[in-house]
Amino acid sequence: MLKIAIYGKGGIGKSTITSNLAAAFAVQGHRVIQIGCDPKADSTINLLGGEPLQPVMNYLRETDDDPQSLDEISREGFGGVLCIETGGPTPGLGCAGRGIIATFNLLEDLRLFETWQPDVVLYDVLGDVVCGGFAAPIREGYAEKVLIVTSGEKMALYAANNINTAVANFEDRGYARVAGIVLNQRNVVGEDEKVQAFAREHNLPIVARIPRSDDITRFEDQGMTVIEGDPSLPVSACFLSLAERLWNGEV
Repeated sequence: MLKIAIYGKGGIGKSTITSNLAAAFAVQGHRVIQIGCDPKADSTINLLGGEPLQPVMNYLRETDDDPQSLDEISREGFGGVLCIETGGPTPGLGCAGRGIIATFNLLEDLRLFETWQPDVVLYDVLGDVVCGGFAAPIREGYAEKVLIVTSGEKMALYAANNINTAVANFEDRGYARVAGIVLNQRNVVGEDEKVQAFAREHNLPIVARIPRSDDITRFEDQGMTVIEGDPSLPVSACFLSLAERLWNGEV
């Protein structure tokens, strides 16, 4: 089983990267689970035709009881990708990180991996602050690899540095490692050079460059990934290539 956590600054495009990567794995014949670990709970929306999925934390608040089956807190999207959203607490109350931990514990109780037997599991994780909860995918042994999504913008690189430092703190415990950087291009001045310099400083490869693309926006407006919308596009080829290299152990 390939288990990957995708981290990055809020708004940097993690959900776009993750959902297109999930779709790419799916069209290549793999059984995929995508788990959104962000209080906004919008990670999987473009795998589900633009329809939001009820987050686990909302389910627990509204029913005041644990779900008895995976069907109550998940939905299959494009390519058969199983979609799950952790969600978060009521705004202004509680800790979002604890919501992730509570969801993970619940998924263990429901025997998610044993029941669904995925080939690939993708975690879409907010990376502005890598607190205990947001570090759960790397700290608890759920993920084996971390991809850091960044652009050449100052705050995106600042978050990328924090994420890399947090993951490095767990290296000696056999937890997830950073496999590389995904450059989600914003076309800022000197972007490629800035990200290359960051990658060299931290001895990390840039494993994919995702061009700024109107096609991504066009298909997301229709509730789709570009993989679903038009897999022949050059930007789709970027995701398909990354998925293939990850599956083959080249990243």
